[in-house]
Amino acid sequence: PRSAEAKVEKRTPPLVLVSSPRKVVALIVAVVWIEHFSPPSRHIVYLNSCLGAKLQLEISILHFFRYQHLKREDVFLEMSAAGVNLSGASLSFRRLLVVIKQTAYEEYSQLKLRGQAPKALRWQRLESRYKAHKSCVNELLNILREHRVDFSCVNRVELDRQHLANVDLMVAVGGDGTVLSAAHFLDHGTIPLLGINSDPITEEDKTTVKKKTDERRSHGALCMCTANNMHETVPRILHGGGTLRERKRIQCVVKSTFSETRLVPALNDLLIANPSPAAVSRFRMGWLEEVNLEDGAAPLRDGGGNGLYPRTSSSNPTGAPAAPGARSFSSNGNGVGAAGGGFARAPTSQYGTVTRFGGQTYDVKNSLNVWSSGMWVSTSTGSTAAMAAAGGMPMDKESKCLQYLIREHMIEKASSNVSSGSPEDVKGLNNGLLGEDEQLHLRWNSQKGRIFIDGSHLTHNLVLGDEVLINSKAPPLQLFTQEFE
Repeated sequence: PRSAEAKVEKRTPPLVLVSSPRKVVALIVAVVWIEHFSPPSRHIVYLNSCLGAKLQLEISILHFFRYQHLKREDVFLEMSAAGVNLSGASLSFRRLLVVIKQTAYEEYSQLKLRGQAPKALRWQRLESRYKAHKSCVNELLNILREHRVDFSCVNRVELDRQHLANVDLMVAVGGDGTVLSAAHFLDHGTIPLLGINSDPITEEDKTTVKKKTDERRSHGALCMCTANNMHETVPRILHGGGTLRERKRIQCVVKSTFSETRLVPALNDLLIANPSPAAVSRFRMGWLEEVNLEDGAAPLRDGGGNGLYPRTSSSNPTGAPAAPGARSFSSNGNGVGAAGGGFARAPTSQYGTVTRFGGQTYDVKNSLNVWSSGMWVSTSTGSTAAMAAAGGMPMDKESKCLQYLIREHMIEKASSNVSSGSPEDVKGLNNGLLGEDEQLHLRWNSQKGRIFIDGSHLTHNLVLGDEVLINSKAPPLQLFTQEFE
């Protein structure tokens, strides 16, 4: 342009008047920010119609305008000047909670002030990771300010349930560990979670790092975007875009002598083991089936009682629906004869076959004693993490089953843990799936034990005699995932 007026006129975004079959008129502002000529690209634009309804239009942009030196702030200012409402009225999420990771550099810096930092630390590398993380956080906050979003920030270690009041979306900035920690506070599954990998591996690292993968950085498997592409992803999510999926979680209930504790849902996995890695983890494992007592029937007692429960059919003596893939090592699956009517005698032992959780009576089926290094229980999301490293099998991300794996199971040659079962049968139980309607039961037989929930940060201690119920009935997590999943 030869004049300032012509230059201003060129930078004015075009206005297109669109009329639907119902004669609803909307303004479409197409702004193309291209530094170099490129093939036609597809963009998703979110806007408000004259009736206040949010429209989602996918348009193919061939050649509209070239803004070679236009800043992102100028784009939003010109769109607002053109009459497009970019305020909170067009947002799907108006109140955000940003959970920020505390880097190793910050933690070790505090130890250094007290003279407790390890001598072998590589401060230059830690500081580089810290600066990359802080840069991502600052850019994210600028994006939220540009879209006029109400947000508050909290450090990962200071996160509390009081911070969730009136929150529409939680954003975890860091890595997979930060996403897992944030998910523990979303136990009701009503608030979506967005993960941002603040320090992904760069192209420069691919040439300087000898190994193909850099374990010093977060893999970001639970993060939808990274610091490199969040400028395009975050605005799209704020205006109703993105892929939001439900992720199955593990529900775990621990019953002690005088209490019953429901642990926070686990998104990845549980590790149940002795606190000492050199000690043996002893527990008895079985599968629970509900027992529905008839009116007037004698109540069952923990520890076996009289071993009687009401019979409703010859194929299903308990009256409860058969669990899919139920384990059985006897002729009819429960050691009970085929005679019908009245009461049948359940297989009793010195350990007892009856337990209660939440006032509901259960019968423990196909139980066996286990001496091992503990046990992994994972969801389909966590099946590619520690479970895979321990020898488990990968699962489909949409699977509703859980997977369990006994670590270093010590099986005697003359094993008689399972009724009518051989050592090969017992070994076949080391790794398996827990169906959506199945429930796993553990009785802890070691002096000490511990449940690790999604890593080492969150734990629950066990003592001799504690009982653990595990199923997949926890509220699922609403997680934004990558497009190609």
